[in-house]
Amino acid sequence: MAIREIITVPNPLLKQTSKPVEGGVTDELRTLMDDMLETMYDAPGIGLAAIQIGEPIRVIVMDLQENEEKHPRFFVNPEIVWASEETAPYDEGCLSVPEVYDEVERPARVKIKYLNYQGEEIIEDADGLYATCIQHEMDHLNGVLFIDHLSKLKRDRAITKVKKLKRAA
Repeated sequence: MAIREIITVPNPLLKQTSKPVEGGVTDELRTLMDDMLETMYDAPGIGLAAIQIGEPIRVIVMDLQENEEKHPRFFVNPEIVWASEETAPYDEGCLSVPEVYDEVERPARVKIKYLNYQGEEIIEDADGLYATCIQHEMDHLNGVLFIDHLSKLKRDRAITKVKKLKRAA
């Protein structure tokens, strides 16, 4: 496994729509997902889309556990097949927009379909932080960042802040 570089705004790759994975889950794809997971844990974060490490394919890794025990999840070609009309706010952050947090309103519950690490099709319901995180990461697959849900002023401030952090590093 290898830790990869996480790209940050305003890198144009983050605005790109990711392509579906063709041919199912292969050993090569599992290696990428393992690298993504190690990168996410190192950052540290709770979710990472492949595009955030420069791979424009529809793959997400996630681990929502708050204690030391790891419970990684893998999502290949995820789709939201249903979303509740009820929404819920959450103070979101993003590894590609470091040190910026703001409230985003999203559907409170979703039903998702995806292939797991073994290539099996899974259909399940998500709510709470799981629903928020999967929607946030799936936005990445469509070239959307959480700051795109904010006003233009807040979005511009976030990008300026990240640019200043890069210059200072």
